[in-house]
Amino acid sequence: MDLVPAKTFEHDPDAIVLNLFYEDKDDRWFPGDRHLRRMARRMLLGEPRMSGQLRVFLNLCAGLDRLGIRYRVNDYGYIAQHPDELACIIGRTFLLDKFAWKNPILLGVAAHNHPLDDPDLFKRLPVKKVVVPGPWYVDMYRPYWPDTEAWPIGIDTDLWAPSAPSQKTVDVLIYDKVHWDRERYAPELIEPVRARLLREGRSFTELRYGSYKEEDYQAALARSRAMIFLCQNESQGIAYQQALSCGVPVFAWDPGGPWRDPDYYPHRVQFASVSSVPYWDDRCGAKFIDIAGFEAGWDSFWAGCTADAFDPRGFVLDNLTLEQRALQYYEIARSIVRPQAATQASGLLVDGCLTRMG
Repeated sequence: MDLVPAKTFEHDPDAIVLNLFYEDKDDRWFPGDRHLRRMARRMLLGEPRMSGQLRVFLNLCAGLDRLGIRYRVNDYGYIAQHPDELACIIGRTFLLDKFAWKNPILLGVAAHNHPLDDPDLFKRLPVKKVVVPGPWYVDMYRPYWPDTEAWPIGIDTDLWAPSAPSQKTVDVLIYDKVHWDRERYAPELIEPVRARLLREGRSFTELRYGSYKEEDYQAALARSRAMIFLCQNESQGIAYQQALSCGVPVFAWDPGGPWRDPDYYPHRVQFASVSSVPYWDDRCGAKFIDIAGFEAGWDSFWAGCTADAFDPRGFVLDNLTLEQRALQYYEIARSIVRPQAATQASGLLVDGCLTRMG
């Protein structure tokens, strides 16, 4: 589907102004103390690292800005005076109890980890639809909350852009997001991956999830010819999609199997199958299930990198731009407010992948 120009929304009689609500931190001890806590952290620890939830909110706003779609942010006074208007609560869950919501609600994606966290949500509050980041998350939610839809945030393809070939001084960036059963996977997976690269004389650098700032990751991608992505599962996988947007092919560990979050598995939730790269096609790179698959597939993947056989940025440009995903969010919101006026969203999920409408 061609992107809708901004002027369409300025004159569209069915256009709506979105009421967005997002707060990253709640007050803990007294009203407004979250601001003081944030200032204290900044003084003691420096600038905070970008959270995935905040990135979702900022990228949605950036996409809406590019499309000329109007929105308000955290205007509780306005929403209280207009109880018929849709409240778009991006996150977090404490916002659900912070305000006496009478408005229809579009909730997500930075909200619950699982419907069991709030099983009576749709009875307790006027929630009309929940959005989650990816297709396997939809499959996990729908038995509990049928009105769930996949909505991935867009990637800023101007910010995350390919670097010049002359900057490519490192063969491989290892992106390490192995956090569950790490004591098992460090010797079973991470160390053998390093050993293979060392045996071949490949230069590499490593980043560990949660221990870097965005500019560190951008600089590492600018230097790297390829990325090995080590993560048990991703609801969307913004980090690997930022790599794709930079034109960096990805060799992704995608073990599948159950959702192993230890807060839920196996005593509360047994769901399968998950993915670490839920948005993907052959342009992105290649995948492997275990260390045997890594060893068997590495030569072919590296040969594809050296031959420029992949087109990772093309995948992102076709499916995951700021404009495409902001338009999808707008259409989801409009389908709740005016079902008869809503047009089809800007992409369809097919086998866990986004495809453009012609």
